[in-house]
Amino acid sequence: MRFENLNLNTALLKAVRDLGFVEPTPIQTKAIPEIIRGDKDLVGLAQTGTGKTAAFGLPMIQLTDFHADHIQGIVICPTRELCAQITQDMQGYCKYIPSADIVAVYGGAAYDKQIRHIRNGAQIIVATPGRMLDLMRRGVLCLAKVKYVVLDEADEMFNMGFQEDINAILDQTPVDKRVWLFSATMPKSVAGIARKYMTQPLEITIGRQNAAAENIEHMYCVVREKDRYAALKRIIDFHPDIYGLVFCRTRKETQEIAEKLIKDGYSAESLHGDLTQPARDQVMGRFRAKAIQVLIATDVAARGLDVQDISHVIHYTLPDEADNYTHRSGRTGRAGKSGKSVAIIHTKEKYKLEQIERKSGLAFTYMRVPNGQAVCENQLYAMVHKLAAVDVNHAEIEQFLPPVYQMLAELTKEELIRKFVSAEFNRFLDYYKDAGDINATRPAKAPSKSISKHAVAERRPTGKTRRFFMNAGRLDNIVSGTVIRNVCDRSGIKAASIGRIEIMREFSFFEVDAHLADKVLKCMLTTRIDGREVRVQFADNSSPAHIPTRKKRRKTA
Repeated sequence: MRFENLNLNTALLKAVRDLGFVEPTPIQTKAIPEIIRGDKDLVGLAQTGTGKTAAFGLPMIQLTDFHADHIQGIVICPTRELCAQITQDMQGYCKYIPSADIVAVYGGAAYDKQIRHIRNGAQIIVATPGRMLDLMRRGVLCLAKVKYVVLDEADEMFNMGFQEDINAILDQTPVDKRVWLFSATMPKSVAGIARKYMTQPLEITIGRQNAAAENIEHMYCVVREKDRYAALKRIIDFHPDIYGLVFCRTRKETQEIAEKLIKDGYSAESLHGDLTQPARDQVMGRFRAKAIQVLIATDVAARGLDVQDISHVIHYTLPDEADNYTHRSGRTGRAGKSGKSVAIIHTKEKYKLEQIERKSGLAFTYMRVPNGQAVCENQLYAMVHKLAAVDVNHAEIEQFLPPVYQMLAELTKEELIRKFVSAEFNRFLDYYKDAGDINATRPAKAPSKSISKHAVAERRPTGKTRRFFMNAGRLDNIVSGTVIRNVCDRSGIKAASIGRIEIMREFSFFEVDAHLADKVLKCMLTTRIDGREVRVQFADNSSPAHIPTRKKRRKTA
């Protein structure tokens, strides 16, 4: 399926191509044609990160008359960050519609600029409930001619206590409007809004209701309370290229953990409700630009946060509500990519994990907090890999090298390497040289699966196995679940037939029952994972030295 098959007009298709989108996601494939050609209300249930903005944004733009100078469409969302992100995305879709005017309306920003844009004839408003209601009461916003209403991340809005505000807003819209509700879960409060303000809505469900994304690996480790911060540091250090979100329950805890990490030399920052809007914008700008490697956030501050390529979500403390875990973990594994969600718990919190498992249908995998040697090993290999990949500007640097050659002339290659590694690596060696095991006793009812310090998934098929090589690894956000899902989907074999899985930095190995090996090879010889071409072959015919040039990923909406 391509965007050309979704009944979109030429201007939108051209904008979509410019944005690099190639194939629509499942929610887009089902929702866009139904909204464009239909006259029904619609409920779209899909996990976070599945492209819901384009699913409602593209058809709303196509149905809007941009020659008119009054509000025809409103999008209501829970947070300022999501409001700004949706507005930016929809403005991008309108690249070839010069008369389109889409305005973001949210608290913490100046009233005058928002009011001026609205009075200049905006056709679509993207707003948080509180600020929209405020402008309605001031007489600035009139919803009498609204034709289309979107409630985005509806479950999150009701969790944040916006139900009364949304009722007050919808009461001022025409009876014959169309309402499109998009949500990751369907709690009773959201179902109540659907019954009150929607007429026999068409329901589109991608995956199971109230379920987390299937391309996220959910893990947990168990430590003593006093070792919680040490466990966080080890998890971050074990993944040198981490680009992650760390969730805490309170603003105070968020600020404290961020300050500790910064003091210990990490690229970290906090995001919580006490920050002013300019400060929040600055933090999010730096995080999106990857100038910040780890963002520490509260649940409320990160509601609806849409940042691509987040590799890890770490739950420093588990949320009070099981649904919040689904929203937290949904910050990674977006747009079909793989991600990891890691919960740090102490021995008395196993009941919380069990609640989350029951409500979301997840199965958590037990992992041990890596020891000091494993952390140092990963850091060293990452550092050496970056050194080997550095581009050398021979013309510019040559003039500075003769004295350097002279100073280092008496050192052998081995001595030079040792000195270089020591100069760059002593911080980790010193910190972890006496680091002990901080794993606490594993809860008695914990899941039986486990992950070793080298991220090797142990599975035991019966009989002989054949080993495969795949030229994708941790750098490509590959986890054991990614391998299992793709092998099973493409070859039709059962997960029980897959054996040991080893995820390395740039490549991976996996084993399959020997009698199924030829079938797997035929189906997996060349395949695509997360938009990039991946090669699979028998391991005895390959080695890391033969890894082909890495290809750029294709974007998805």
